[in-house]
Order: sequence, then structure tokens, then C-alpha cells
Amino acid sequence: MTRKNTKFGSFYLVIVFLVLYAPILFLMAYSFNSGETMNHFEGVTLDHYSALFSDSRLLGIMIDTVILAVISATIATIIGTLGALVIYYLKNERTRRVALNLNNVLLVSPDVIIGASLLILFTMVGFQLGFFSVLLSHIAFNIPIVVLMVLPQLTEMNQSLIVAARDLGANSRQILSRIILPIITPGILSGFFMAFTYSLDDFAVTFFVTGNGFSTLSVEIFSRARRGVSLEINALSTLIFFVSLALVLGNFFLQKKRHHKANRMIVGGSLQ
Repeated sequence: MTRKNTKFGSFYLVIVFLVLYAPILFLMAYSFNSGETMNHFEGVTLDHYSALFSDSRLLGIMIDTVILAVISATIATIIGTLGALVIYYLKNERTRRVALNLNNVLLVSPDVIIGASLLILFTMVGFQLGFFSVLLSHIAFNIPIVVLMVLPQLTEMNQSLIVAARDLGANSRQILSRIILPIITPGILSGFFMAFTYSLDDFAVTFFVTGNGFSTLSVEIFSRARRGVSLEINALSTLIFFVSLALVLGNFFLQKKRHHKANRMIVGGSLQ
């Protein structure tokens, strides 16, 4: 690649990131605006953050949303990891491809279709809409994400480790707990964080399956925005952005730490 192409690529990336992050920075800046609208920046204040922490309804919805995201991401991570293991160890290549394609179809399906189909299902079986209907829905659309995060770790796994473990007398349970799971842990953690993020900001599916008495942040912000955007929402969005950034950085440093630890083990083994 020539220097000219490299400069063009860097310039292109800068433009892309500006387009993506400029609205977020604009929103964050106006969360400190002393005015009541985003038309003019009148001064710096923390009044909107004070109003946010005084809004008991919004804080309650935020706590419910985080609890929902943690539970759904945890359950989806467990089921998705088991699903990835099942797909990986399917002996029939055609069956494996069919299972993987079915998983990918759920990833590319529009959220509106998924939400409408889940609403029809809950209505047909007489399941009451509320927290548990939203929880089941979030688990459903998070499982394919976890499978997609874990499966590449399995395909990159060195099979000689498993063969060696079997030769040394390890049973299937020991191989799973001491070899396979530690190797695919980065994929499991990535799947969990992705599932948590998707659950935290999902609107389309949640809008269909939520019931009276329960709401999530995305649905609540949408209903409030229809009455006029309040800068209290800007303050909330700013806090969510920094929490999401902290999760991403935490996952990055955790993966980096595991990578360095693995390299030290490899170097130590080679020196011995």
C-alpha cells in the first residue's frame, strides 16, 4: 500500500469517526447547558444531572433495565456457549451448516419481525406481558450473538491439547472445565458484554413485548421524547455512554491481560 493510500485511509477513518461521534459529543455538551433546550448553549450547570438523580421513576427504570440486561446476558451466555459447543461437535457437516445458518438468520432478522413474532407467541400461549416476557425476549435474541462470539474461539482451538489430555487420562468433564472453557473464555466474555449491551439499548423488540407496569430505558426515553426532548435525557445518555465505554475498556484490558498471561506461559514452557 502506497503512502498516498495510507493517508487517504486515515482521512477516511477520521471522517467516519467524526460523523459517528459528533452527535454524541453534541448531546453530551448540552447535558451541561443551563438552558432548557438544545437551541442555544447558555452556560454550564449540573442542574440536569441533579434533576436526573431526583427523578425516582427514571432511576427505578434504569435499575430495572440494568438488572434485566445482567440476567438476560448471563442466561444467554450460558445457553449460547452450550449451543456453540453443540454446533462445533456436530459430526454431520451438513447438520452443522444448517444449525449455523439458522443461528445467523436470527442475527440478520429485523427487530420488528422478531418483536412481532414474540408478541404473537406470548399472546397465543396466554403469557402475561411484563418483566418476564421482556427477559425471555432478550435471552432469545442474545443467544445467537453469544454463539457467534464463542464459535470462532472453538474453531481456532488447538486440537492437540485435547488429544494430549485424553492420552493422559482426562475425562470429558475435565477436558471441558480445564482446557476448552479456559481457551474460549475471551469469546464467552465478549459474548456476555455484547449481549449486555444489546439488552441495555434494545427498543424495537422490547416495545412489542413490554406490558403495563414495566418499562426499560429505551422505551421510556422514546415516550418522553415524543413530548419534547428534555436535557435530563441528555444527562442520562451521557452517563450511559461512559458506563458503556467503561465496559468496553474493561473487556479490552481483561483480554489484554489474558493474552499477556498466555504468552508468559508459552515462553515459560518453551524455556523449560
